[in-house]
Amino acid sequence: MLDILNDLWAFMKERKKFWLAPIIVVLLLLGGLVVLSQGSAIAPFIYTLF
Repeated sequence: MLDILNDLWAFMKERKKFWLAPIIVVLLLLGGLVVLSQGSAIAPFIYTLF
């Protein structure tokens, strides 16, 4: 996992594509929210956001 992050950071640094960082962070946060909420009681409230 760390190799992927290091490669991604090296790509963004070399190609000057730092605008990709916020997109990747938001996608990771939303994915984590969906995964963590699947077994909880608040899942119906989170799914209404989407």
